[in-house]
Amino acid sequence: MLSEITAGAKEISMPIKIPADLPARQALEGENIFVITEDRAVRQDIRPLEIAIVNLMPTKIATETQLLRLLGNTPLQVNVTLLRTAEHASKNTPATHLDRFYQTFDEIRHRTFDGMIVTGAPVEHMPFDQVDYWEELRAIMGYACCNVYSTLYICWAAQAALYYYYGVPKHTLPRKLSGVYRNRVLAPSCRLFRGFDDEFRAPHSRHTEVRREDVEKVGVLHILADSPEAGVSMVEAQDGSQVFVTGHLEYDRDTLDAEYRRDRERGLNPRVPENYYPDDNPQCAPRVGWRAHAHLFYSNWLNYYVYQETPYHMPQIRKAAGHGCSVATTRRTKGFLDEQTF
Repeated sequence: MLSEITAGAKEISMPIKIPADLPARQALEGENIFVITEDRAVRQDIRPLEIAIVNLMPTKIATETQLLRLLGNTPLQVNVTLLRTAEHASKNTPATHLDRFYQTFDEIRHRTFDGMIVTGAPVEHMPFDQVDYWEELRAIMGYACCNVYSTLYICWAAQAALYYYYGVPKHTLPRKLSGVYRNRVLAPSCRLFRGFDDEFRAPHSRHTEVRREDVEKVGVLHILADSPEAGVSMVEAQDGSQVFVTGHLEYDRDTLDAEYRRDRERGLNPRVPENYYPDDNPQCAPRVGWRAHAHLFYSNWLNYYVYQETPYHMPQIRKAAGHGCSVATTRRTKGFLDEQTF
């Protein structure tokens, strides 16, 4: 009996299903992250979670690996659908990779998803309506509120979604915010923070911010965490259908380092990322002080905001996601959302 239980435990602890030839597979398996290929997944008699990742980052392979690493560290099986924008030509990711592993919004808009993650993008210096894929992203966000049970927006995407849904503006910072900052948990009873300490560290890398006073004007939004240095760091909609994270818990050890050295090569004279290198010396290997909380945060979101709440039957997600649509309908009447039917 014990051997049968152990064998079963081994099966359900392989949570994330990816194509066998996805480049991230080798990196994740090398880090002892449990992944399964599509062939093995079909032998498991459970309904996997359907999660879409809208990857807006130029370094798509690195970003998808970072997020898959976090989604893969739970006892839940996850089917991941990678999405890219059709209106923007990627300069940093091979076309063969995009063609093999990514879909566009038009290809999936008939589907429903248990969860969706929308990444950041290095376009903060531009007004939203000047981003070349803004109209497409607006369509995705409008779709998400009625066809996705819970959506997680990261960094610029969090700012874009707060503006799109609620009219919360972004403000340009006097200089780029870059480093690893202390964040205070303001809502310790929130399920996203189960197992958290009172404070946690998180990387931030951005030129703009959303301000507390603007968020607090929207009654259905709750500020969950903030930072004395980095400002508002986590917000959620009252019903949990939308989570907005202004930092980058998904970042690897060397992500800020790579950004810093890239900006130096471009002659931008960047500041050394704060609280990142030992003694603020870029010649030293960066310290990681956010990894445990990153895994816990994504595990909590996936479990408590998605798995524990989403309907078992996928078609029912549209009805259940009506809690997000009700907010969207209210915002439409105030001019923040388009009149669209999904």
